[in-house]
Amino acid sequence: MDSKIALVTGGSRGLGKNTILHLAQRGVDAIFTYHSKAEAARQVVAEVERTGRKAVALQLDTGDTKAFADFAKQVKQALEAHWQQDHFDFLVNNAGVGLRAAFSETTEEQFDRLMNINFKGVFFLTQSVLPLIADGGRIVNISSGLARFSLPGHAAYAAAKGAVEVLTRYLAKELGDRRICVNAVAPGAIETDFGGGVVRDNRDVNTFIASQTALGRVGLPDDIGAMVALLLCEGNRWINGQRIEASGGIFL
Repeated sequence: MDSKIALVTGGSRGLGKNTILHLAQRGVDAIFTYHSKAEAARQVVAEVERTGRKAVALQLDTGDTKAFADFAKQVKQALEAHWQQDHFDFLVNNAGVGLRAAFSETTEEQFDRLMNINFKGVFFLTQSVLPLIADGGRIVNISSGLARFSLPGHAAYAAAKGAVEVLTRYLAKELGDRRICVNAVAPGAIETDFGGGVVRDNRDVNTFIASQTALGRVGLPDDIGAMVALLLCEGNRWINGQRIEASGGIFL
């Protein structure tokens, strides 16, 4: 019987790493990308192997679409070398960058970098690896609570995530004939190093978010990684084309 394998972008830290570890606990192996933190990626591989599962780390700049064709070849080679398979089952488009800047002060250079990684990269990386995704597989695109509620300073970032949510619905429609389900997960504010670790390290920001959240705290990586892993379980095969917010009930 073939192994279940997930391809996770941005897997060397934060939500990507947490998702990989939760998938490993559910018996799912992983191929994941990292941008520059090779040692952190090796540590994730070691953590996965301690659970008895397999993981392979591949370097990729998800904002560089010209690299995607070669990356798809690397994924195919990794599948053949490590699993003797020609496909994987789950794609988690997690890699992303943040930007906090007023609309009036956002530069075109900042906008382009954000869109290249957070939206254009998601669009064309998914396109590049689509032939390697098994029929009946799943895709999860990571969005943000900021695509629903509005906080000053996040116009470009939220717009990119809004585009990801629209893309998610179109992918679900167009890939339905292959029985591939596509959903978007929208985390609220999470204690990671994302955005310079502001939610984790700035007490005022942390306290404010907690005060606006029904469950009275900010999110933790385990709140998201576990949820994504659960969404990829067989029992959720009928969830498709949805935006699922995991925010503890913020700004209700």
